[in-house]
Amino acid sequence: MVGDMCFLYKDILVIKPPKKSPMLLRMAVFMFSMVSVVSIFYVCIKQIGTEARTMFTDFKVIGNLTQSRVKQMNPNILHYPEPLSFSRNECAPNPVMFFAILSNQRSGSGWFETLLNSHINVSSNGEIFSIRERRRNASSILKTLDRVYNLDWLNSASKNECSAAVGLKWMLNQGLMEHHKEIEEYFKRRSVSIIFLFRRNLLRRMVSMLANSYDSHAKLLNGTHKSHVHSAEEADILSKYKPIINSTSLVDDLKDMEMKSATALQYYNSSRHMILYYEDLMRNHTKLNDVQEFLGLPQMELTSRQVKIHKGPLSDHIQNWDDVNNALTGTEYESFLEADY
Repeated sequence: MVGDMCFLYKDILVIKPPKKSPMLLRMAVFMFSMVSVVSIFYVCIKQIGTEARTMFTDFKVIGNLTQSRVKQMNPNILHYPEPLSFSRNECAPNPVMFFAILSNQRSGSGWFETLLNSHINVSSNGEIFSIRERRRNASSILKTLDRVYNLDWLNSASKNECSAAVGLKWMLNQGLMEHHKEIEEYFKRRSVSIIFLFRRNLLRRMVSMLANSYDSHAKLLNGTHKSHVHSAEEADILSKYKPIINSTSLVDDLKDMEMKSATALQYYNSSRHMILYYEDLMRNHTKLNDVQEFLGLPQMELTSRQVKIHKGPLSDHIQNWDDVNNALTGTEYESFLEADY
């Protein structure tokens, strides 16, 4: 309506009193025209001024948010990358935190990363080191990390100009243990923050690993292998497979899984880090607020389209349940037999 008024003043100005009108009438029409023009110009200028002020206020809020974030965080863990593949433009003054998610296969890391990437300021680039060539030696690993943290690793997760936190998901069996000295030194030198993500119930992790391994060959979903699904129907199909677990070596296998995670913590505990458990994230989504605070991010509701595959009691998902139950009853792993969330 106001916008239309801004273009009507010409029509008002062309109103002319009759030539033979008395002088008083002429003056009244003239005064009315002038008042109308001034009023319309005032409304238009006020509208433009409000829009400009709103734009300035929005910019100021973004600036204040960034400055507030910088003041709250240790300046040594904030970075100002200068990527070679693009220009950060107006976001160049905004600091970026470097992070890495260290985890094991089938520990919820894929789901967790989709949650992180639903944040508008996070770019987590997936399992970059699942490709053997990138982890063939320490030198190739560090060169790859440089590309990631310089924002020159471009994929679907990249939010290049406005990234406030950039990182990757890294499985313990993808060079992290073999080259831990070089990687730990790099993490400390580049101030990379670590998120350890583990699974408490290692028996559930074992079921998920065996089922995923089976599907990589069987391809139950219309001839396609999927490690993660986005519908209840797909999850139901994959969960129908019940693996047989070696009950004789089960306790030793669980101890071995525990030891690998403990060793990773020992190797990288001198870097800034936090420890998360999949079960805690499932039970309490406010844990995600702790993650956002750890990464210095503005709080947002994080979402994922991934659907859990193995629901309900483990007895529904293990073919030789009685053997497994007998093997763990009375051991330190007996609690794994129970439903945990």
